[in-house]
Amino acid sequence: MKYLFLTILIISAKSLYSQNISGKVEASIPVDQYITISLLNTNFKTQADSLGVFQLQNIPKGTYKIQVTSTGFKPITQKISVLENENLNLDFELEEDQNELNEVVVSGTLKPVKRLESAVPVEVYSPVFFKKNPTPSIYDALQNINGVRPQLNCGVCNTGDIHINGLEGPYTLVMIDGMPIVSSLSTVYGLSGIPNSLVERIEIVKGPASSLYGSEAVGGLINIITKNPTTAPTFSADYFTTSYFESNLDLGTKFNVGKKATSLIGVNYFNYDQVIDKDKDNFTDVTLSKRISVFNKWSFKRNYNRLFTIAARGMYEDRWGGDIRWEKKYRGGDEIYGESIYTKRAELIGSYQLPFEEKLMLSFSGNVHYQDSRYGTTSYIANQKIGFLQLTWDKKIGRNDLLAGVASRYTYYDDNTPATKNPENTWLPGIFVQDEITFSPKSQILLGMRYDYNSIHGSIFTPRFAYRFKASENTIFRLNAGTGFRVVNLFTEDHAALTGSRDVIIKNDLKPEQSVNVNLNYIQKINFGNGTFMGIETTAFYTRFSNKIISDYESNPNEIIYDNIDGYALSQGISTNIDLNFPSGLKFIVGATVLDNKNVENGISERPFLTENFTGTWSISYKIQPWNLSMDYTGNVYSPMKLPLLSETDPRSPTSPWYSIQNIQFTYSGWKDFEVYGGIKNLLNFTPMQNNPFLISRTNDPFDKNVQYDSAGKVLVTPDNPYGLTFDTTYVYGQNQTIRGFLGLRYTFR
Repeated sequence: MKYLFLTILIISAKSLYSQNISGKVEASIPVDQYITISLLNTNFKTQADSLGVFQLQNIPKGTYKIQVTSTGFKPITQKISVLENENLNLDFELEEDQNELNEVVVSGTLKPVKRLESAVPVEVYSPVFFKKNPTPSIYDALQNINGVRPQLNCGVCNTGDIHINGLEGPYTLVMIDGMPIVSSLSTVYGLSGIPNSLVERIEIVKGPASSLYGSEAVGGLINIITKNPTTAPTFSADYFTTSYFESNLDLGTKFNVGKKATSLIGVNYFNYDQVIDKDKDNFTDVTLSKRISVFNKWSFKRNYNRLFTIAARGMYEDRWGGDIRWEKKYRGGDEIYGESIYTKRAELIGSYQLPFEEKLMLSFSGNVHYQDSRYGTTSYIANQKIGFLQLTWDKKIGRNDLLAGVASRYTYYDDNTPATKNPENTWLPGIFVQDEITFSPKSQILLGMRYDYNSIHGSIFTPRFAYRFKASENTIFRLNAGTGFRVVNLFTEDHAALTGSRDVIIKNDLKPEQSVNVNLNYIQKINFGNGTFMGIETTAFYTRFSNKIISDYESNPNEIIYDNIDGYALSQGISTNIDLNFPSGLKFIVGATVLDNKNVENGISERPFLTENFTGTWSISYKIQPWNLSMDYTGNVYSPMKLPLLSETDPRSPTSPWYSIQNIQFTYSGWKDFEVYGGIKNLLNFTPMQNNPFLISRTNDPFDKNVQYDSAGKVLVTPDNPYGLTFDTTYVYGQNQTIRGFLGLRYTFR
């Protein structure tokens, strides 16, 4: 009798828990992260497979709330009733979450994660931010980001790089869609040709990231994320011009090819051909340039929502600066001085998720960069090819979120300088692993390490550590520590080595630079309850360099001497960003960075050239809704920087002054699909020429035909050369354009 009772009890229990819930989750854009399905306030939880299919088994009858979540999408919560002996079939469709607090970032950990949940602090800037001060290139667009400064390196051809926290441009790795596509030669010219209209967002990580990205991610990285073809507008156009008669046109369009492919095409054209010499030195104030860039990105629909994208970009630029009488017939000669640069560049970028149960992602990129330059009579013809291949494995096991990968990078470089006797062929294979361990919803640790083998310099090891503590929903602390390294090609990174009349001296074989970084990040969100919101983010950082390559301009005025530092270099400081939004539509974004950068050698501390101690940025926006009129007031301010002089008798100021570049813009959006915008740039009319007798030394004798030297090689003071100078273009720290107006028109058809 007791066995019969037990059998009935088992059958009853099985009947009570025999209900199942199954279904499928879809999304309007590809989902490349986990989809979690759970019954709230229960232990029933599962993840959808790569096709979006899920199943919850043995659910007791009753009433529940089912929730579907995935990073970057709005959560779905629905009330359901589970009846006895009934199997429910439910389908869901996820919508992309556009809330900036839930922005998905990938640069910190190489996998999608909400910005506030990332163990590594990542700053995110959308096209809305850059539209507040429209510019013709990504390089110019970064000028209003706190702690990031576009730095001009030549007063004639206006080449530049990007400084992060006072560190020179070569310490910043610039990527497109996560691929290290912008490097070496293109840090000088390649950034100018990326169409702003095709940028989805820009992610910035400050501090070394070599444990994930390898060489060049020493001081930080900038990841330019391009738009997804499936969600991009059908057609967009943006044209503006300035009172300097600069013209910039961005075009974008997408189209479907069959049912499984979507293509996005973007074209950028920039033209500036006005010879302007407002400082009266008979040299152009601003480089003249013609540039065209074509970008094409494809997205393919695959089974199980697997990812496959591929993109290509081609860019050509013809720029020159110099004597206002210069023509192309003088290129490379010693009659009329000019700096003329022809740049041709092609890139290929792609990501392909392999067809396996495990999440395996194959990423690849390649670029070819050809540069034909004449700096007066100095010829610099360079050819660079870079190939990159990477395979990553992404896996969650309990509390561990693992990422492992292998990568290989090949670099070919050749130029016609004496320093490059034979073409350089460099291989840089590497292997890396990273583990994010979640101890609790409030506590998370990231451990990472990477091993690279450089075919010239040998083994390089870069570890990484991060800790995130969520004190509350509104308070987050992050501690990050890591190392970085980079292998240097001098002539692709220091423009001063190619221009002017100084001889280049390389004392020893240059060793790879290495860095150790620690930073502490604090985020505080304050919701005042009446619709007013404030976000505060503060980061204290410390970076110590060994083997840093320094350029000595002072030992001999006729030479630039390069060598690894016999000591160390420091970059330390604190940075704060404040976002303040009022329900009236008034918005403030204010940032400030205090820097202490120095080179320490033989116990002597020296501040590097062109490094500020303080930088501030701001953006104030307000929209008058009844008038469909927006106002944006943006600006930056920089403290004095040490500048390179040629001698003790050089009359130019040894430091730059405090200076600020401020802009104002008005935008009218009352017409469907159209925006009209205009305003004024450089409201204070600042130029580096102020308080200086000249910027470029000896523009009257750029080939140094009348310069006289003593027996020791020192320049003599003569009636024709009262300050004892040679021709030099390196005294530059800011744009030489004066106050100017601009006017533009945007059209977007979705």
